[in-house]
Order: sequence, then C-alpha cells, then structure tokens
Amino acid sequence: MIQRLQSVFLLLASGSSFGMFGTDVADSTVAGAPGLFADGSYTLFDDPVLIGLFAVAGVLFLADVFLFRNRPLQMKLSLAGVLLAVAGVAYGAFRLFTSTPEAVLETVTPDLGVGLPVLAIIFGLMARSYIRADEKLVRSADRLR
Repeated sequence: MIQRLQSVFLLLASGSSFGMFGTDVADSTVAGAPGLFADGSYTLFDDPVLIGLFAVAGVLFLADVFLFRNRPLQMKLSLAGVLLAVAGVAYGAFRLFTSTPEAVLETVTPDLGVGLPVLAIIFGLMARSYIRADEKLVRSADRLR
C-alpha cells in the first residue's frame, strides 16, 4: 500500500541505501595515497562488507513496503534495516580511520555519500514509528469491537 506515509519513508530509506552505490563517501587530493584512497576517493566498492551491509539494508527497506498486512514483521524488518545501516556507518568509519595514514586524513573532504546513510537511518526510524502508530490504532479498534 504505497499511499501510507510509512511506505514513503521506507522507499526513501531504500533509495538512500541504494544511493550509496553511486556516490563517493570522501575524496582526497593526495595522488596515489596508500590504502582506501589509492584511486583518490572512498566509495562503497572499496570494501565488500560495505557493499553487503548497504545492499541488504536497501533490500530490507524495499521489501518492507510490501509487507503492509503484517505490521509486527514490518517493524522488525525496518529495525533490522536501520541496524544494518548503522553497522555500515560504523564499519566504514572504522575502515577510514584505521587504514588511512594521518597525512592523507588531513586532505580528505567529505562527499554526498556521508549523508545518505544518515538519511536512511532517519527515514527507517520514522517509518518504524508510523508503523507502530498504525499497529496501536488497529489494536484499539479491535478492542472496541
């Protein structure tokens, strides 16, 4: 059911997760730097774990749109998508700060890819809150019957 507000938030969260595949997270002006910035930019494709985390999070958010008849499962899957996005942000930051020399870190400039996971987390949490509100509404209507 696309007309529900949580479905819009889930689609936006999915789009933010999949948008990570087309953007850079950070760029460096140091040419031929060792580690993540060997090609001058830090992307999702620099680590297969990052690819897996954000791909699964995006698929969970997208599949969650079509589970509107099972709201408890929808809440669990949206929380799982948010947790995967948080794990992706944490792992990406860990990789950035542990495998990049200090001299290269000083020249790093963030790009659009820094904000997209944050948007995915926010949209996922907003969708979850609207799903919870729907569930409360349905349960209160069932009590009245």
